[in-house]
Amino acid sequence: MTTPKLSHRGHDAPASPIRRLAPLATAARARGVTVHPLNIGQPDIPTPEVMLAAYRSYDEKVIAYAPSDGYDWYRQRLAVHYTALAAEGGGPAVGAEDIVVTVGGSEALLFVFGAVCDPGDDILVCEPFYTNYAGFAHLLGVGVRAVRTLASEGFRIDPARVEAAIGPRTRALVLPSPGNPTGVVLSRGELVALAELCRRRGIFFVSDEVYREFVYDLPEGSRAPSVLGLTGFEEQTVVIDSVSKRYSACGARIGALVTKNRELRSAALRFGQARLSPATVDQFAASAALDTPAAYFRDVVQEYRARRDVLVDGLHGIGVGCIRPEGAFYLVATLPITDSDDFCRFLLEDFELERETVMLAPATGFYATAGLGKDEARIAYVLDQARLARSVRILGAALERYRR
Repeated sequence: MTTPKLSHRGHDAPASPIRRLAPLATAARARGVTVHPLNIGQPDIPTPEVMLAAYRSYDEKVIAYAPSDGYDWYRQRLAVHYTALAAEGGGPAVGAEDIVVTVGGSEALLFVFGAVCDPGDDILVCEPFYTNYAGFAHLLGVGVRAVRTLASEGFRIDPARVEAAIGPRTRALVLPSPGNPTGVVLSRGELVALAELCRRRGIFFVSDEVYREFVYDLPEGSRAPSVLGLTGFEEQTVVIDSVSKRYSACGARIGALVTKNRELRSAALRFGQARLSPATVDQFAASAALDTPAAYFRDVVQEYRARRDVLVDGLHGIGVGCIRPEGAFYLVATLPITDSDDFCRFLLEDFELERETVMLAPATGFYATAGLGKDEARIAYVLDQARLARSVRILGAALERYRR
């Protein structure tokens, strides 16, 4: 009997640095060790009550398919939301016909990559980058080209370096702002410069904006600038969005693809028809979440800012380098080690302090260039301030023991 073989795509699929150590964390917990999860962007902030109330009040007798691009009433509400966002930068109004509701921001990314790239084409990212960009690209047979950004330069993005990295088969520039894992927030001027080069070179600008509200060094109530606020770039730009982080509702799995490019929107809709529909009940709750009061975001931003400062100051105190992130809730830490994959394994298999340890995401998986990130880890400040301070103490002890 001949054993069937996997495809090269299946065999070579990259494991996520965010989740691939999860079995080790499970084993540590089974040994009675408390694991502080700093590896994944799962906030402990309560989901807004208006969203939870919507789930509780849902009383349809049949949970039926939704339209493939999402319910019209939800897209109409989203259009009002995005039009207000666009108006902050003087951009054009957004209509319901510009939106496809997706199964989380992940599916929006998958749809965009599939719509603009053929197998053998590539996307351009700035590393360190959100690791799942590479996972989705691999699934579609698409390559990843990378422009390196440096902590010594605040992980700022140089448009000239970006343009120099565009290859003959590059189809899109994919950037998050606020950034995951760097926390960088692109200014309006930076967005314009990048959009201009994308238009000049005939590629798409995919702007991943799921952390839009979480900015810490702008006036209170500010949001990160959006490409929706730009004029003259409608054919090149597409926004990726999600309810997961904004409303601390990662399990809701509702996202959105927003673009005025009719061909791109049409292709995404056809992909959506193949998977039938986004979740019915979760759209109902996500629509209610649009009524979340401004005070919720004010309090959440204040809390994340305080967590950021506890973590950054604590890391500096134990000799770990990092820049102070401007947004999102991640940072890239430079550790005094040479193999972050091994160190992150050590934390879960071989180390504990008073029956506690921490879980980090080794940064090698956030780079496309081999050999980079081996002295770095991504840390998510999604735990309360006391647990973050405790986690830093545990990390300091672990580094001392590991280096011995």
